[in-house]
Amino acid sequence: MKKVSKELTAASSVPIILSILNQGETYGYEIIRKVALLSEAEIQWTDGMLYPVLHKLEKKGHIASEWRIAPETSRRRKYYRITPQGKKQLQTEQQQWQKMNTLFSKLWQTDL
Repeated sequence: MKKVSKELTAASSVPIILSILNQGETYGYEIIRKVALLSEAEIQWTDGMLYPVLHKLEKKGHIASEWRIAPETSRRRKYYRITPQGKKQLQTEQQQWQKMNTLFSKLWQTDL
């Protein structure tokens, strides 16, 4: 199977990030790792793709961040968490993607 297209990956980045942060706060590299793991390596994000989306979400007030020292490495990491406004946005994203999923299911079911 081919990897997921860059266009679809970009279009789904916001609900994916908000969904991951809705499970608990984390840092950038862990988000990248989780996406690769959950997609069985079909979706491979890079720093250059992730961080602009994180900055956009932070600017909109959907997520917040803070620098911390990681206990296992003693290095500084920027941890991200979803805000109440971000939780509302996640609900909107879920509804929109469910509508799209329903549409595709109907189209592809009749196409078989």
